[in-house]
Formats: sequence, C-alpha cells, structure tokens
Amino acid sequence: MAQAGGGLALAFIAGFIALALAPLLRFGGEFSIDRQVLSTLRFTLYQASLSTLISLVFGAALALSLARRPNLPGRIWIIRLMAAPMGLPALAGAFGVLAVWGRQGWVNDILGASGTDLQFNVYGLSGILIAHSFFNIPLAARLFYASLERLPSQYWLMAAHLGLGRVSLLRFVEWPALRRALPGAGGLVFMLCATSFTLVLTLGGGPAATTLEVAIYQALKFDFEPVRAVFLVGLQMLLAGAVLAFLKLFGAAEEEKNESGLLRRFDGQSALARTWDFLVIAGLIAFCGAPFAAIATSGLVASYPHLVTDPLFWRALATSFMLGPIAAVTAVILAYGLAIAHYGSASRVWKGALEAAGSLILLTPPVVLATGWFLWLKGGSGYGPYVLVALINALMSLPFAFHVLQPAIRTHFERTGRLSESLGIKGFERLRIVDFAILKRPLTTAFFFALSLSLGDLGAVALFGGDNLVTLPWLIYARLGSYRTSDAAALTLLLTLICMIFAVLGTRDSGTREGSIR
Repeated sequence: MAQAGGGLALAFIAGFIALALAPLLRFGGEFSIDRQVLSTLRFTLYQASLSTLISLVFGAALALSLARRPNLPGRIWIIRLMAAPMGLPALAGAFGVLAVWGRQGWVNDILGASGTDLQFNVYGLSGILIAHSFFNIPLAARLFYASLERLPSQYWLMAAHLGLGRVSLLRFVEWPALRRALPGAGGLVFMLCATSFTLVLTLGGGPAATTLEVAIYQALKFDFEPVRAVFLVGLQMLLAGAVLAFLKLFGAAEEEKNESGLLRRFDGQSALARTWDFLVIAGLIAFCGAPFAAIATSGLVASYPHLVTDPLFWRALATSFMLGPIAAVTAVILAYGLAIAHYGSASRVWKGALEAAGSLILLTPPVVLATGWFLWLKGGSGYGPYVLVALINALMSLPFAFHVLQPAIRTHFERTGRLSESLGIKGFERLRIVDFAILKRPLTTAFFFALSLSLGDLGAVALFGGDNLVTLPWLIYARLGSYRTSDAAALTLLLTLICMIFAVLGTRDSGTREGSIR
C-alpha cells in the first residue's frame, strides 16, 4: 500500500510537469543560441557564482565566530534569528533591501547627510548580490555552524593540550568540519541564486541583469515565444540538474558527533579574537537585520485606513488564505506518500526515483508550468487558474516538506515497524493509532513551512496576476510597479508578519538539532 501511494505521488508530479510542457513543445520552429541567450546564461552563472562565494565566505566567518563564543549573551537568539530570512517572502526581502539600499533608502540618506555626492544604485548586479547575500549568508552560516557543533568536545581539549595556534586550529580542526558542509551549502546556495526569480525581477533593473528564470518569464509573458522559452527551460534544467548531480556526488561525508552534548572552547580568549568575533557577529546582524527593521519602520508609518477600505486588498487576502492551505495540505500529502514509499522500498533505483521526485520541481520554473496549463485551459477563466496556482505552489513547497518528513518517517518506522507488524496493525489503522501520534509534529512542521512558502510566492501567480486573480505578493508587486510605496510598505509588513508567524510555528520544537538547522 505504501509503494502504491508513493507511485501515485510520483505519477502525479511527473504527469503534472509533463502535461505542462506538452503544449509548449507542440509549437514548431527552431531556435539557436544567440548573443542574448549567451549574455543571459553568462549573467546567470556570474551572479550565482558571486552570490555563492559571498554567502559562503561570510557565512563561514559568522559560523566560526558563533561557535567560538558558546557563552555569548543572547547567542541562542542570534542562532534563531539566522532562520528568519528563510521564512521571509522573497518579495518582502526585496522591499526591505530597497528600503535600505534604494534611491530613497537609509544608505543614500546617510551618504547625502555626510555631504558627499555619492549615491548607491541598488538596481542591477549590486542589488541582486545584496539581496541574495541577505537571504543566503544566514543559511550558509547555519549549515556551517551545525557542522562545527557536531565536532566532539575532545577535539578542543586536545587542541588546547597541544597548544595549537589560530592558524593550526583552523587548518586541522575547523576547516575539515567546514569542508564537509561546503559541497552541500555551496550547491544549495548556487541553485537558489541561479533559479532566483522574484529578486532578479524586482532588482534586476533591465536586460543587462537578466537570469534564465526571468528570461523565460519575459519570453512567455510579454513576447509569447514558446520555442524560445522551452529552449531556455532546457538550459536551466541542464544547469540545475548538474548542480543536483554535484550535490549527490559530493555530498557531505559521515561526521563524528558530539555525543556528550557539552562543549567547552579554550581558544579565542585574546582581545584581538574577541574584537574580531564581535565585529563579525555585529556586522552581519546589522546587514541581515536592517531589511527587517526597514520593513517594520516603513510598514508602521504607512496609511492603513486607506488600505483596509480597498476592496482589492480584501480580495488578495482572501485569495492568499484560500490557496495557501490547499497548497500546504497537497504538499504534505505528496511528501508523506513519497517518504513512506522511500523507506519501505528495497530497490535503490526506486528509492532514487522517489527521492528525485521531491526535487524534480526545482528543475522547472513555475511560470513554465503556469503557461503550459494556461494553454490547456484555453485562456484560464473560471476556477482553473486558482487550482493551478495552488498545485504549483504545492509542488514548489514539496522539496522542503519532503526534507522534513523523510528523516522523521525513517526514524519512526525503524522504531515501531516490527512491533506494529507483530500486532497486525496495518494500513489506515496504523496511521490512526501509531503513526499520527508520533508524526504529528513533523507533519505540522511541514504544513506550516509549506503554508509560509505558498503565501509568499510570486512565481506561480506572476503569469495570471491581474483583476481576476490577486494575491498579497502580486498586489505588493503591482503597488511597487505603480510607485504606491505606502501601500506596498503596509502590505509587505502584513505579509512578513503572517509568513514569519507560520515559519515560527513550523520551527517550534521541530525535532533534533540537525533537523531544525535545515
């Protein structure tokens, strides 16, 4: 029964994507690589590589400083705050970056007050790098920090006995831990930057700063060139597939664990080390915290009476809260079916197919899925676009839901599988009596994560957004495009609070240290 459920989930995912691509592939014609495509591909790789390098370097520095200060006051809250950008919608993050680094932002206000003629231009490569760094430095830091925390406490005691200096300690103790996390962290950050849509669409500033994802959107939304779009999708799928293969091939090795749970560091007691750690932690907290502060200050002074009397706002709010739970429930059901079948299968090929299904959606941009199904629906009238957006959001949330459920289900079934079989408890009876009580927490975590991601997503609704289908992210994007920044600020603060609340509910008591880090 478990294998049948996994097969149905796999068939649904593959069928949904294949049917979306089919109408686009029917368009005849040939398309070859031209200068514009080469420029787009080059910029995609360039900005993703730079963003990844910046995120890894500063993320590693932050992780090293935090790991060296186990008794730092407020350290646990700093670690928890590093998860905040992961729950923030990309559009809200873009608004925060604009509020800090934009033409009327804090940085240019400070430059103007200092009497200089310099002005920072946030649009283009610089803005994209800042936005990607804001989201991915905390992510890389958490992955590196988790690897450092798993080092046995005996390592630090032995290093103190041997009198290892700063360079030797980094070379022989800390670097091996960072190196184990490097392929996974680097590959994940690179793929997130290479397939970034909302941030590049908002901060790109023109054709010179266009990625493959945005080029696909432009080819379908404005030019309607399906042949060109399919060709670009193929390039992006090759790129993303190479990254996924890299992650699979060079995954982290098995790490030693700190079984005692006690950690005492003997290094970093000099004034220079303390000053360095303070500057690193304070600087990166300021960099990552400034957009949140800008969202809060801009949103608090916005005109809410005007907003609450706008019928379009209430339509957007109702639509978001209608589609979000549907997408979250669908994502959890699919992830549960894949995870159950993955554990119960003895075939490595079948396990690989089920595991790949959880990440298959990362290879296909949401706008391509939306366009393909738009053509099947012959215009997208009625309830079709609503169902379509909910399903695409569900598939976009599926990798995260699967990542939460798969280890929890594996651990649970290893502990209770034989006992349940000996008692003859199977099928839905087992789900009701045994599984749900134990898996309620990871299921809740997966649901709230998927709900937060769905509510803040702009990619799926980017093609259909308008008078007929309006969500909160689309309304924010429309208000920014029409320079109604006060309304955009109020909406961004509201969306941020909603998504952050659901993200906090998802991470609350979500399991082991490793699980919560990811």
